Amino acid sequence: MKQLTAIIILAMMYFTITACGKSEAKKNADMVVKPPVAVEVRAALSATVSDGIEVTGGLEPKFSVDVKTQIPGLIKQVMVSEWVHVKKGQPLVHIDVAETEALVKRAEAGIASAKANLVQAQVAANRAERELARILRLKESGLATQQSLDDARSETEAAKARAGVAAAQIRVSEEERRQAVAREAKGSVVAPIDGIVALRDVNVGDLASDAAAAKPIFRIVDNRLLNLTVTVSSSDSGRVKIGQPLEFTVDSQPGRMFSGKVMYINPELSQADRSLKVIAEVHNVPENLKGGMFVKGRIITGTRSQVLQVPRSAVGSFDMQVKKGSLFVVEGGIVRKREILSGVVNGDMVEIVSGLKPGEQYIIRGGFNVKDGDKVTVTATKETQ
Repeated sequence: MKQLTAIIILAMMYFTITACGKSEAKKNADMVVKPPVAVEVRAALSATVSDGIEVTGGLEPKFSVDVKTQIPGLIKQVMVSEWVHVKKGQPLVHIDVAETEALVKRAEAGIASAKANLVQAQVAANRAERELARILRLKESGLATQQSLDDARSETEAAKARAGVAAAQIRVSEEERRQAVAREAKGSVVAPIDGIVALRDVNVGDLASDAAAAKPIFRIVDNRLLNLTVTVSSSDSGRVKIGQPLEFTVDSQPGRMFSGKVMYINPELSQADRSLKVIAEVHNVPENLKGGMFVKGRIITGTRSQVLQVPRSAVGSFDMQVKKGSLFVVEGGIVRKREILSGVVNGDMVEIVSGLKPGEQYIIRGGFNVKDGDKVTVTATKETQ
């Protein structure tokens, strides 16, 4: 009996000591306070922003041409090489046109001969007219017969006809000369536009074909004016208007913004994906952009003032479909988690429709270390750009 009583007393003393130890540990834990978290904040300010439609597309020269030869012949001389600037009318290639040159000389000789024949015919016509006048006088005096008068008249008409034939032969010879000269001119292939030679596919000694069967021997592009072709979704197609600016970037020149203007809108949507094709003109002087470049851009559809925007990285649990997310706002050194509603997303900036007021400070760096109610230390403060 005495042993049982001693065991009970010892057990009660153990539980009392253990309970006192836990109470003391809890008291010490409550005395440990989480230190403030260092964060970087930014003041929310209203600004004027532009609304737009995100697009992608490609650049192509507005003016380009494939140059072919118009007549067959042996290439005698090539005047330009690839990737050089050429002016409209500048010679590119000379084709051997010796036979055509001979035709030109033959036509010129035919003209000279026809003119000489015309002179002879006119002399004969004048002589026939004088003879007719003389026969008429003799007939009036009774010294010439009617037959002589008729013969004189016939000869006069024949002489005038021969003069007409000679004049017509001159016109025929002149037309033959014009045709030969035109064919001779085709032996010199010239640049039809100002631009840069993007392709040269001809050498001295090559045999040129006529335009119908020939392949291009040069390709000339004018990069000073480019067409930017983009596609717009059917839901945004009603917002696109001719004259709207289009801002874009290219991978080859990071950080640089280029601009164009919407000039053409397809009157119908694509049957394949229900998208709308839009073409913008881009002035490219100096010629920093090239045809074939892929671009990312935005068609500017309007501007709005008094809009709050925050960096996309500052929004937590962001759902673009339902336009909801959260922000950590600092109030008197304490973090408060705010649920926000978003508006238009422009690149890396998100419009805040509700949940944030102008002047309030929100965390842009260090937010992953805090939760609602934590104390923070602001290490830097920035204003919205």
